[in-house]
Amino acid sequence: MAIKAEYIWLDGVQPTPDLRSKTKILAEGDTPPDWGFDGSSTEQAEGHSSDCVLKPVFTCPDPLRGGGDILVLCEVYNADGTASKSNNRAAAVATAEKYADQEPLFGIEQEYTMMTLEGYPAGFPDGGYPAPQGPYYCGAGADRIFGREIAEEHIEACLDADLMLAGINAEVMPGQWEFQIGPAGLLEVGDHLQVARYLLHRIAEKYGVVITLEPKPMKGDWNGAGCHTNYSTKAMREDGGYDVIIEACEKLGKNVEEHIAAYGAGLEDRLTGLHETASYKDFKYGVSDRGASIRIPLQCKENGKGYLEDRRPCSNIDPYTVARLLVETTCG
Repeated sequence: MAIKAEYIWLDGVQPTPDLRSKTKILAEGDTPPDWGFDGSSTEQAEGHSSDCVLKPVFTCPDPLRGGGDILVLCEVYNADGTASKSNNRAAAVATAEKYADQEPLFGIEQEYTMMTLEGYPAGFPDGGYPAPQGPYYCGAGADRIFGREIAEEHIEACLDADLMLAGINAEVMPGQWEFQIGPAGLLEVGDHLQVARYLLHRIAEKYGVVITLEPKPMKGDWNGAGCHTNYSTKAMREDGGYDVIIEACEKLGKNVEEHIAAYGAGLEDRLTGLHETASYKDFKYGVSDRGASIRIPLQCKENGKGYLEDRRPCSNIDPYTVARLLVETTCG
């Protein structure tokens, strides 16, 4: 029996790569093989030497096509066997192996905005603005919630694909939503997040809606979109872990520039010090402080162990890079 395997990869478009995909027909039960594509059309190769290689790294059921069809997430390699400069997962593999004994875990909160084809967030009236933000967060009602049908389909698709979906909610701005992936390991959280992003784009296609990961899709007094990253090591999760969390925060405060540079294009527009953010120019951490760079949940202080939340990553981050940097900075 033949099945359809949808090969998914990240292109080389800068500053924010996009997801691409194409379909390969396989015999049921076959292991997805390496495959090729035209890298000159994805900004990953020159036209005179355009072949790039897709190497499968994660496979799951395809909930959109159903049956025995599958989704195949891939890393991109050059024809000479070296990792493409767009392949950030390859560097994360080495970090995951080096610090495996630390048992890092991540939970990523992916915020996104549903946009009309005309370029306005869902729920914004033509040529105008809705009521100020406040009632939309986790709200209910046709005057407050826009795009729920897409978010609900996305839940079902992620669960049918066996992704580590932890939940969803409507966010602060109209048309803005969030889903959470984790807890998961360094590579696993990135793999599941990328496939969840892909499914979201595909589902929104049916409704003529564009999903944007732009950190500040609407200027002015509107919340931006982040990708808050919850992180812990085995030592943080054990008794006495609160001291380890504080030590990690101190280390992060000494490596601010490298993290900020990798935390998403357009970061300066979102991290202004307003709308539940700290300024990208500052660094601070605090218990239960959503205006801090790093928030330590109150229950972690009370329990003496747990995790930290890095609130700086933007919605368009490369998850492998963010997870890698958190481990390297705090465990190195």
